[in-house]
Amino acid sequence: MTDMQTSNTMQSFVYASRAQRVVFGPGSLGGLAAELDTLGLRRALVLCTPPQRAQAERVAALLGGPRVAGIFDQAVMHVPIEIARQAQQVARELGADCAVAVGGGSTIGLGKAIALDSRLPVIAVPTTYAGSEMTPIYGITEAGLKKTGKDDRVLPRCVVYDPELSLSLPVTLSVTSGINAIAHAAEGLYARDGNPIMDLMAQEGIRALARALPAIQAEADGARLLQARSDALYGAWLCGAVLGSVGMALHHKLCHTLGGSFNLPHAEVHTVVLPHALAYNAAATPQAMERIAAALGAPAAPAGVFDLANSLGAPTALRDIGMREQDLDRACDIALQTPYPNPRPLERAALRALLQNAYDGARP
Repeated sequence: MTDMQTSNTMQSFVYASRAQRVVFGPGSLGGLAAELDTLGLRRALVLCTPPQRAQAERVAALLGGPRVAGIFDQAVMHVPIEIARQAQQVARELGADCAVAVGGGSTIGLGKAIALDSRLPVIAVPTTYAGSEMTPIYGITEAGLKKTGKDDRVLPRCVVYDPELSLSLPVTLSVTSGINAIAHAAEGLYARDGNPIMDLMAQEGIRALARALPAIQAEADGARLLQARSDALYGAWLCGAVLGSVGMALHHKLCHTLGGSFNLPHAEVHTVVLPHALAYNAAATPQAMERIAAALGAPAAPAGVFDLANSLGAPTALRDIGMREQDLDRACDIALQTPYPNPRPLERAALRALLQNAYDGARP
């Protein structure tokens, strides 16, 4: 574990880099057509959620008629397998040779589901801070269970980060999406396959988001808002890269369970659960907690995340985002069925207490 590293002893580790092109900066969406040309791609299926249809149409217009096979606007949370199959069929029928995913984790997740079976390359244009675009991790929900996996086929070939696209992202969604990104980096700091490179990226990513989110919540304007949006997108990129390079632990397992099996909103679930997952692991990973706290500028990591969310008006209780108290036992059972590696062993009573605290919104 990276938590065993000290300033005087360098641990043994493995670091694997992946072939992926990242284009970052205000106005970078304007170069999307050139990015497709660089990859030798000619006919894109543009993906989006129903509310983001107008944004997808703007992207299609930038690409130009001959480059656009069509727009598929049915992406939804947790990637139901039925929607993934429908999108794959549309891509085949329209002769698409790539997918351009415009949006957050739901849309990029759909692109990954298409790529998993068809090997269609994905170009991601993130408009939130989910970080999915930097990972080879996919998730598909079937029969009420969200199944996740890793496969390099689903890693987007190119990611275009244009902070201008997130200027209109609602403040509440910006905050929960940003704390979702912080969760990726926080778990990377105590991942069993972590390494010093990921530690640096995780701390910088958390620091950038902790700086950006209060400015976004305060609704800064003009250049200050664009700077805050740029900082948040930069932080999300780093945090997503961490998630894509190391294994997940308890926090992500719980969020996949709560989101996929109980249809709770993805970013909000991460926001609520993260302080409690950190508290569960705190004694087993003291150095990771110190690094998270330092990046947040807080005395302690679990309370620091909770206080950040609370100060920004984000939800802090599962009961406030649609969870029913009578489902907590079932959620605990599902999470224990196929547990992720975690610094502290999963104990049913302690895990059930974690879920109760998250349900109640108790400050850790």
